[in-house]
Amino acid sequence: MDYAILTGFVLVSGVVLAIAAQWKGWKPSLAVALAVGIGVRVLIMSLSAVDTWQPVDFVNSFKPAGEAILAHQDPVLNSKGGWHFLPTIPYIYGLLLWMHIPWEIAGRLVTVVSDIILIPLVGKLAGGKDAKLRAFQYACNPLAILVASVHGQVEPVSLVFGVAAFVVARNARTSRPVRNAIIAGLLMGLALCAKSWPIWLVPGMLFFLPDLRTRAYAFFATGVAPIFFLVTLPIGAGTSLAQLPEVIRTIGDVRPIVGEWGWTAIYVGGDWTLNSGAARIGQYMIYGTLLIVAFVWRRADPIDLTTALLLAFMVVTPRLGAQYLLWFMPFLVARPTRFAWPVIIGCSTWAAIGYLYLTQFDHLGWARLHAPWAMSSVLLLPVLVAALPWGSRLKGAPPSPTSGKVSSEPVAAAV
Repeated sequence: MDYAILTGFVLVSGVVLAIAAQWKGWKPSLAVALAVGIGVRVLIMSLSAVDTWQPVDFVNSFKPAGEAILAHQDPVLNSKGGWHFLPTIPYIYGLLLWMHIPWEIAGRLVTVVSDIILIPLVGKLAGGKDAKLRAFQYACNPLAILVASVHGQVEPVSLVFGVAAFVVARNARTSRPVRNAIIAGLLMGLALCAKSWPIWLVPGMLFFLPDLRTRAYAFFATGVAPIFFLVTLPIGAGTSLAQLPEVIRTIGDVRPIVGEWGWTAIYVGGDWTLNSGAARIGQYMIYGTLLIVAFVWRRADPIDLTTALLLAFMVVTPRLGAQYLLWFMPFLVARPTRFAWPVIIGCSTWAAIGYLYLTQFDHLGWARLHAPWAMSSVLLLPVLVAALPWGSRLKGAPPSPTSGKVSSEPVAAAV
């Protein structure tokens, strides 16, 4: 990466500002948060667009998916096997390419705009007197900037719809419950159209709703958008009816890539590889762990339940891309736990080493450094466990510190 030092300086500056705002009790206006968030993301996007290094999936998976749509071909079956989701995002890629916007900008524009919209949504999710502070802190979040502006990964697209679904579902408690439940479900369905992982956000959304009737409306509404984009593939992408079963199988396939993170990195010595045995064990670990977490936090605030589910997922998952670590960030920033900032800084630092430092080397140098970097991720696992919202497991337990000044202890630990 050509602009690693400048990018790193911007990211560190953002962390300093976010911690200083919490330490000093600053609550910048939403206009200030948006100005900072837009300025930083556009700057890093511009630097990344002219960089000689481009993420391999950004070039070899995302761009071909957009090109397939331009050619009226199925992006799952005709993008070199690199797109394993519904065609929603490739439709946008195709439109931007049709407008002759250079791919290095077009591919990141989708994620940068989504991440900017997330700034006020995180404030809405937090609510209360600290809403402006949390929006500003997300605007400065280094991992969000890396994922949206450098990598161009589509996690911010899923999150913008997922977080919006939470905000709308919470409104159903006080006004128009059925209407808000249906809208929340439609928004969550759009989150699933970008990627499949937002399925883990659905329980929190449903728990926000006031009764079984509204939950049923939201649950069925969640399926509307994914089904729509699936059945309209023959119209939008030229997919034949005979190909639809193959598309569904490909989208549902979990690729057994391990060795990038956590226990599988230790298991395979940090070698990024295909290992179906480890992947299968990891899937069982995910399902078992998340069932336990869902039971333990069933009476917690739905945001805390979601934070717990996503943090637990990161602890036991057999496979991970750095962008996965963004999943829990809006929820953890909105309702920070005692160890929120150690997690934010630790995960951002680990990801930044991969994005900014490892990319300074050729393939052989990258391969040599990848193993220790991947295996070092185990140091973050106990921090992720510590950051779980332990105090909110029972109804009526003290809420996460989303209001007022927080203790100086976690901030000191973070720096």
